[in-house]
Amino acid sequence: MLKKVICWVFLMVLSDQAVLAQLPDFTDMVKTNGVAVVNISTTQKAKPAVKGMPKNQQLPEGLPPEMEELFKHFFNDPNGGGLGGEEEAQSLGSGFIISQDGYILTNHHVVNNADEIVVKLTDRRELVAKLIGSDARTDIAVLKVQASGLPAVNIGSPNALKVGEWVLAIGSPFGFDQSVTAGIVSAKGRSLPGGNYVPFIQTDVAINPGNSGGPLFNMDGKVVGINSQIYSRTGGFMGLSFAIPMDVAMNVVDQIKKSGKAAHGWLGVQIQDVTRQLAESFGMKKPQGALVSKVIPNSPAEKAGLQIGDIITEFNGHSIDKSADLPPMVGVTPINEEGKLTIMRQGKTETIDFKVGLLPDEEQKTPLYKTETKPSNKLGLRVADITDEQRESLENVKNGVLVQDVENGSAADADCEPRVGH
Repeated sequence: MLKKVICWVFLMVLSDQAVLAQLPDFTDMVKTNGVAVVNISTTQKAKPAVKGMPKNQQLPEGLPPEMEELFKHFFNDPNGGGLGGEEEAQSLGSGFIISQDGYILTNHHVVNNADEIVVKLTDRRELVAKLIGSDARTDIAVLKVQASGLPAVNIGSPNALKVGEWVLAIGSPFGFDQSVTAGIVSAKGRSLPGGNYVPFIQTDVAINPGNSGGPLFNMDGKVVGINSQIYSRTGGFMGLSFAIPMDVAMNVVDQIKKSGKAAHGWLGVQIQDVTRQLAESFGMKKPQGALVSKVIPNSPAEKAGLQIGDIITEFNGHSIDKSADLPPMVGVTPINEEGKLTIMRQGKTETIDFKVGLLPDEEQKTPLYKTETKPSNKLGLRVADITDEQRESLENVKNGVLVQDVENGSAADADCEPRVGH
């Protein structure tokens, strides 16, 4: 009996050792690449809360302590001297060196509206950085410090990443420099609200405030992404982290280095996913593609003859499985380059050629790509105008709208289905 117990314990020890042997060792990777990861602090000068208050105005004498604190807070002067002056607001983030001559990559939201950007290296040097350019749509910013011979990261290919593969992050969560966390790739090509032009890499790597802008390494020690966002109900890490793929980032970097800003390709449509009901109504074997719900006037889509109700299934030979697949593909295509769309129109497959346009500036407030996920009315209906071609193919239908989708609501209760209704 004793021999059996000893053998069992021995086998358990061997089993535990075998499990440990399969776990990755990140020590060499951190030692080699950690020196290229930097801490970024920004300073933004806040305007005085009350205009017209002369600088160096002193507090009135005889104020009780609670009123003194109120005056300090109200006039943005935590020190009590010089009321009406400016206050410096600081924020912390991460970044990494991409070239030995001082180019640094981080997130747009880390340095946005900063009056001063300071980069802290692992050797404790602090260098003032110049913002070369920033792109809000991809959340990428390029900085430059006056230095040479700096340690730089190696850039890897995010396309080679596999779901389930180990990845590692280095950054400054909550200001704690050189914090290392690891996990796996949870998914690829994720679309997030406001991030139509980035097919995010989803991981379960612990990312917290301050990690933004830091690198995501693969097991070869190459940067495959920039840690950018988390999904959280508390503000802290909940197991859902998102990184910008490096191919997207480097495309933006190259453009910023050349012209100081990034340009994105534009088609000019509003799109939505093809649901199961819509797929059945269009005679499709399965839900696939991007359904065109609106064509923007004077856009490349309108000039190419794209119509409401068309289903885009391919772009330049690349399959469109979900509507979120289309914007990143068009966005990285050079401006004025010829593009080719494969569409389904009235049950027939067609090919449309178009010239990729320049994505308008946000200030123009021009609708760009919009992935619609919810009906915009209490009936629970998503509808679109009937095109001339659709009207011709339908007998005895002169007016009405095309019911594209039915969700929970009065229409669903009335057994309304996706079709042409009056």
